Amino acid sequence: MKLKAIVIILFLTISAGFFIMPAGATLVLTDTVLAPVTVPLTPLSAQEVVVKVAVLPSGATTFQREHSLQMQTGLSAALWNIQVFENGIAAATQAASGDAAFVNGYLLSYGTNHDVSFVVTVKGTVPATAGPEVLLLKIMELDNSGSVVPGSVISVSRPVAMPTVNPPETVSGGETTPATTRAGGFCAAVALMSCGAFLVVHAANRKKK
Repeated sequence: MKLKAIVIILFLTISAGFFIMPAGATLVLTDTVLAPVTVPLTPLSAQEVVVKVAVLPSGATTFQREHSLQMQTGLSAALWNIQVFENGIAAATQAASGDAAFVNGYLLSYGTNHDVSFVVTVKGTVPATAGPEVLLLKIMELDNSGSVVPGSVISVSRPVAMPTVNPPETVSGGETTPATTRAGGFCAAVALMSCGAFLVVHAANRKKK
């Protein structure tokens, strides 16, 4: 009887280990600011985007320490500034450059009685070949295996102005008639030759007389 009870306890413990998985945080986009604010965006122009995200706990902490945030942008030569706020006070600042940035989970991990958020500022250039729209910022939570946590993706994109294609220029030439000029010269030469031949024949006939 005791052995049976021990087996049941072990089974329940193992099952709990399989089915109780660390829950990912809930990321909520609360504000987005563009500078300049003109939309559609202009290719090869400087662009800045500022995004504020609230971190809502869905487990024992606001964010799993073993997890991380991956951020991406389609802006060229991007510069990143990431600020983490805890109860409205700046708690951490992180800078990066390039098309991607990462934030360690421990920077976002607090007790559930704490209010945690972060602000991401990205400055870069709108690519010349961005297409109909450009990805300004994409945020996703990664678990400890590097996989994206379902439901954690935040994406901010804006349309890009398509370049105008000018119609080909029509070049109208001047009123030149080179063929007529050549023909006229040819006719003049023939006329001169005929006239010369006539004079030679006429002189020969006068000698005979």
